[in-house]
Amino acid sequence: MGTIDDYLAELDDDTDCAVIEHIYTIAREVVPDAEQGKGYGMPALTYHGKPLLSVMRAKKHIGIYPFSPEAVSAAAPQLEGFDMDKGTIRFQPSDPPSDDAIRALVTARRDQIG
Repeated sequence: MGTIDDYLAELDDDTDCAVIEHIYTIAREVVPDAEQGKGYGMPALTYHGKPLLSVMRAKKHIGIYPFSPEAVSAAAPQLEGFDMDKGTIRFQPSDPPSDDAIRALVTARRDQIG
């Protein structure tokens, strides 16, 4: 897989694309120095050479991957009701996490990276 831009260009569903692009926009507002790169083979924003956040469409949901169980835990109060796992937040495009929840998640991961 290539960059985030390449990934977004390949998505068939305009709604999925818009939702994913919006999450990346919020992440870039929180971490303006973030760059497009890869994390564990997925298109991702990186910060200081480390993966910050990836957002991808799966068969039955969209997944947010902050590459950190601690970041998910830190944002968990704002993600109540979402399907969360150790390092993943899953949601339907019709019901994405709030901008504030994304900010909390990205802030926690940015701070963890240092």
